[in-house]
Amino acid sequence: MSTRPTDASDAPAERRTGRDRRRAGPRDEASADRRLDTAAPGPGRGPSSWSRLEDFVVITGFSGAGKSQAMACFEDAGYFCVDNLPPEMIASLAELFEHPGSDVRRAAVVCDVRGGEFFEALVSVLGQLDAQGTGPRLLFLDASESVLISRYKETRRRHPLADTGQVGGGIARERELLAPIKGRADVSIDTSDLSAARLRKIVADKMLLRSTRGKLAVTFLTYGFKHGVPHDADLLFDVRFLPNPHYEETLRELTGLDERVSDFVQRSDGIEGFYERLLPLLDYLLPAYVREGKAHLTIGIGCTGGRHRSVVIAEHLAALYAEEGGGYLVDVVHRDVDKSPRRP
Repeated sequence: MSTRPTDASDAPAERRTGRDRRRAGPRDEASADRRLDTAAPGPGRGPSSWSRLEDFVVITGFSGAGKSQAMACFEDAGYFCVDNLPPEMIASLAELFEHPGSDVRRAAVVCDVRGGEFFEALVSVLGQLDAQGTGPRLLFLDASESVLISRYKETRRRHPLADTGQVGGGIARERELLAPIKGRADVSIDTSDLSAARLRKIVADKMLLRSTRGKLAVTFLTYGFKHGVPHDADLLFDVRFLPNPHYEETLRELTGLDERVSDFVQRSDGIEGFYERLLPLLDYLLPAYVREGKAHLTIGIGCTGGRHRSVVIAEHLAALYAEEGGGYLVDVVHRDVDKSPRRP
């Protein structure tokens, strides 16, 4: 399997159509460099002042209020995430990220009452870090008691503080422990009336850095039908209607990453009409997925063996959407490109 990441700029660009788009040259490898925007995301203390970390967030709040959904939002945005971290390890974790060998730039951790007696140290730990000027931002998730009880009934899970099995008693105890922390929160969200999708949208709007907010991670995944259809693809496109370079003796041992194969496929009959229909469809779908809060989209491009036609098409599409300023995080994965070609 071969993977190559690239990144779309936030700057608008004029979209090409027809033959100009079809004849676009190979991707500029420099586009793989991440363009990071370290601007503060609005409310609260802003990004932490750890010299290497652009952003460090602590997520806390009531059990059942949606902390897992919130953490998933950060994870989808490329944050390094840790669940159920004892508060006294927050500073140590940040120091680890400071190590010259670390490539972590954004991190989010969940600290809650599952930590037992360790959780009570959260207030003092945050105070110490604030005094040092290295305090993380704090996101607090709340919900009404009736909603929390209802959620526990639906999931049939035990509240971490409900020793007798009574959810209400556990919530009451949790409320006491969380009282001094809630007032310190940079952002507090009541999730009582929020769906999971709506909560993630609010977390993204209020907490994510501008460079990660609203960006859709698009993966162009190539595959060979003879090796099986990928089960994790959201969209599948079959390009076996194009002439197969496998039957060209001089091209068989090459792949779609080679210029001669790319030229053969890009000049074949039918490809211009394919692009003229596919590109408007993707131009419509990708912004629609962004509006719905989708974080990842995998677009499968398949041919017979996954080595020639699909690779050329995926490389072209990845280059196009990376360079045209659509605000997408673009990646290309060639699942079967290294597999041996069959003989005719």
